[in-house]
Amino acid sequence: MNYSVKYKKSALKKLNNFDAPIRERIKTWIDTNLVGCENPRLHGKALHGDWDGFWRYRVGEYQIVAQIQDDKIIIFVVKIDKRGVIYD
Repeated sequence: MNYSVKYKKSALKKLNNFDAPIRERIKTWIDTNLVGCENPRLHGKALHGDWDGFWRYRVGEYQIVAQIQDDKIIIFVVKIDKRGVIYD
């Protein structure tokens, strides 16, 4: 089973607002490590507390918060931002 990646509208908007080099770095990381992968949990870390059930992926000083939907074989990206402000 290979996972596909879907984006929440606000996450995609945030990604498109980043400067071009940052945007390309994040997109390249997602395409390389998540799109078509068999186990998306290998590259991330499970979140707890208010974010229980979500996973985070670190790309330099940025983080991607996603929900892994095993029943649909989808990684649903809900938030992308700098590490210091992503959980605000």
